[in-house]
Amino acid sequence: MKSKIEIGSLWIVSVVLLGGCALGPNYKRPPVEVPANYRFATSTTSISVADLPWWQVFQDPVLQGLIRTALTNNYDLKQAVARVQQARNLATVAAAPLFPQINYGGEVGRGRNAVLNSPSFQHGDTTGTAFANVNAFWEIDLWGRIRRLSEAGRAQYLATEEARRGVTITLVSDVATAYFQLLDLDRELQIQVAATNAYAGSYRIFSQRLQNGVASKLETDRATAALANAAAIIPDLETQIAATENQLSVLLGRNPGPIARRSLETQAILVPEIPAGLPSTLLQRRPDVVASEDQLIAANALVGANFANFFPQFGLTTFLGRVSPTLSAFTAGAGNAWNVGATMAGPIFQGGQLRAQYKASKARFDEAKAAYEQSVLVAFQDVSNALIFREKISERRVYDEQAVAALESSVELATERYLNGRASYFEVLQAQQELYPTQRTLTQTQAGELIAVVQLYRALGGGWQQQPPPVKERTTKK
Repeated sequence: MKSKIEIGSLWIVSVVLLGGCALGPNYKRPPVEVPANYRFATSTTSISVADLPWWQVFQDPVLQGLIRTALTNNYDLKQAVARVQQARNLATVAAAPLFPQINYGGEVGRGRNAVLNSPSFQHGDTTGTAFANVNAFWEIDLWGRIRRLSEAGRAQYLATEEARRGVTITLVSDVATAYFQLLDLDRELQIQVAATNAYAGSYRIFSQRLQNGVASKLETDRATAALANAAAIIPDLETQIAATENQLSVLLGRNPGPIARRSLETQAILVPEIPAGLPSTLLQRRPDVVASEDQLIAANALVGANFANFFPQFGLTTFLGRVSPTLSAFTAGAGNAWNVGATMAGPIFQGGQLRAQYKASKARFDEAKAAYEQSVLVAFQDVSNALIFREKISERRVYDEQAVAALESSVELATERYLNGRASYFEVLQAQQELYPTQRTLTQTQAGELIAVVQLYRALGGGWQQQPPPVKERTTKK
């Protein structure tokens, strides 16, 4: 009866001790200066384009199919998913000591003078031994060391989950960017082929006029150079197209090959009105910012865990088994064995190891804090850069369209003047030499305007979730 009372008392004491506070600082998000609105934002609204899933932003069905393939087969994403699985299980490992650790063991043997410390060496007898037990140990987390380690493990798991989401967002934006670049290169190649054909026609005209003594060699040489320069650009564009197709193939998780696609002319301006939302929501939406804060939470918890190492560790041990000097008597009731006890262990002198570990954990926290604060600034910078880039490239497109329209008109006028005998064909050649590069510039600007939306969407942390992630609980309650 007395032993049962003692066991019950030990369990009560352990429960009371487990209700204590964890040593070390509880996490509080560092204060950061959040602007009222993004720089270059045209409006202040809580609605953000990042709230939209990618399939509502990128409405080209071919592009949607490529993104779905990438989300299934991309190897960077597969690695990120595997890292999440690792972190999830490591978090379970960190929390496991909060529960009793139960083990079993046993031994069966036979020998002569097996117990060497026996005074009589067992009289030279040959004996058998049998031993079996179930034992348990439960560390009483009086100072919160295990809870802090568990907190750190959970935060690191959440950080890898955010990193996976970041890889997903990056993958979606990389596929969309490469796709639009491919459409741009296709259109530039069409323009360059048309330019080469036009210059070839000019060259034939000048060659014939030179043979007839009407044109000068200077004009013919200029036509030859224009044809050669135009033709030389085609291999470069074809190389860029092949390289971009190969890049997309790797993103899709397959060997390099051709990529099915539509044309640049079929692409509408993505989401004409693009609200950026409020800067305060960016701290919860951008996966790199959230992951950086999770790492800060983990570093904060490790400070508490290292501080708890200065204090003694308490535990409960139990033992239940059977033991017998002979295997034949193993099942007899006299072979029962049990024990219940408590343990305590603490440091006295470690050569400065514990103090150094504690100081290192504090320095690691300072590093993580600076990294978090910097990630917030970089996030605001990315959004501001994306906003001004989209605004200015839209303005540039207007000017490029005006330039192309004027040069197309000049080519028509020069051709008409030539056909009416009022000007030489050299005037037509000069107008063409200005038109085709400007057409390519306009094509690059049109593709850049599409890519600008992709960059803003990525900078805002959009791409995977339709709604911003819920605010996580970032504090450890006492």
